[in-house]
Amino acid sequence: MSAGVKSYAAVDLGASSGRVMVGRVGYDTLELSEAHRFPNRPVRVPEGLRWDVLALYAGVLDGLRAAGAHCGGRPDSVGIDSWAVDHGLLDADGALLGNPVHYRDARTEGVAQKVWASVPAAELYAATGLQYAPFNTLYQLAAARSTARFAHARRLLLIPDLLTYWLTGEQGTELTNASTTQLIDPRTRSWSYDVAERLGIDLGLFAPLRQPGDPAGVLRAAVLAETGLTGPVPVTAVGSHDTASAVAAVPAAGERFAYICTGTWSLAGLELDAPVLTEESRAANFTNELGLDGTVRYLRNIMGLWLLQECVRAWGEPGLGLLLREAAGVPALRSVVDAGDEAFLAPGRMPERIAEACRASGQPVPGTRAEITRCILDSLALAHRRAVEDAQRLADHPVDVVYVVGGGTRNALLCQLTADACGLPVVAGATEAAALGNVLVQARAHGLVGDLGGMRRLLVRTQSLTRYAPRGDTARWREAQARLATR
Repeated sequence: MSAGVKSYAAVDLGASSGRVMVGRVGYDTLELSEAHRFPNRPVRVPEGLRWDVLALYAGVLDGLRAAGAHCGGRPDSVGIDSWAVDHGLLDADGALLGNPVHYRDARTEGVAQKVWASVPAAELYAATGLQYAPFNTLYQLAAARSTARFAHARRLLLIPDLLTYWLTGEQGTELTNASTTQLIDPRTRSWSYDVAERLGIDLGLFAPLRQPGDPAGVLRAAVLAETGLTGPVPVTAVGSHDTASAVAAVPAAGERFAYICTGTWSLAGLELDAPVLTEESRAANFTNELGLDGTVRYLRNIMGLWLLQECVRAWGEPGLGLLLREAAGVPALRSVVDAGDEAFLAPGRMPERIAEACRASGQPVPGTRAEITRCILDSLALAHRRAVEDAQRLADHPVDVVYVVGGGTRNALLCQLTADACGLPVVAGATEAAALGNVLVQARAHGLVGDLGGMRRLLVRTQSLTRYAPRGDTARWREAQARLATR
């Protein structure tokens, strides 16, 4: 290994797959390679939709074993990030009380309204800054309160913290992910004790808060034996909400930028130094989640490529490249749907549901796979436009460029449509943004990179970026946006 270059294992868990990546970091080095990838398949059991967390943990162990081959048997550190809000409950002995509930499970239907009877929605937003989503951890806890499993729970660990506990034996609650529970005050960056008290939530369920970069223990002897790694191997708390890690890997220069983290979800918004807690912001359903170095991720959740993923699954996994080429030939903005609509949250029958939404709104009904794909991509680009416009207005924070990171950077048509819709240049890169951000936080804990600006300068020097210039004017997109708003 080159002098001054260290290797880090980044465990990056998404809603459909997990991966263990190995990052090599030095002053002018930032290289990422995939050691192991494994599926993340939720399971529907009689009581509802659950994560197969034991299979996930087995995939992590297999990945760490594979990572050892990339770095001489001993990574300099390990970090874990995943999706947000979901969690495992532990009993008094530290044993897991059943498989974690999936955020797409139906148990939280109608729960928010019951919560708002105790803490009205406006007050809840003013205290926590978190958007309304039916699966927020707060609503999950309210839904679970009467269950036998919850009665036996003595500890709640968010998914990355649960896996860290199994690897190290140490418990903690990483802050960026904790900020998605709707129990954190984004101004103090600590628990919202008033909200918890009013809703009867015992914050003692949560382990102490950790910051990105904090030590999170070392791999247990049993884990070293199973993975073949040479100890000691420290585990470092990273931005364990994958969006926090992905935003840290936005290759931006300056402050006048918007970002879109694309994948199963699209997270579109701004990086701010303070939350926006106005009633107008709440009505627009923007969230204030916490990021690195005192930043706030001010963003809107959009359904994202989940819409296309579900269609592709329903169609029997046709070739995506051909599908996108055919979609490029379909007339633009013929039909659009609201890509943030909760109606598309649950799995199943996605092509039919998109067609039904177009029919109900009086638009031409997409009939072919190419037409449905184009409807999805136009709808996502339109949702990106609305989010970027609204964020600038609500935060009084103008931007000159939009950075797209994550899996959607591979979708050139979506990137170009986003540039066209926003009327702004789009810079796409950092396809594995969450893993890159994960690795960079670990490297910073070892002094290899500096602040957030230093991390981004290293990204710009080392990562391949593609620029998309907007084509034509945005009048057609404005008209489509107005058309959708009237339905």
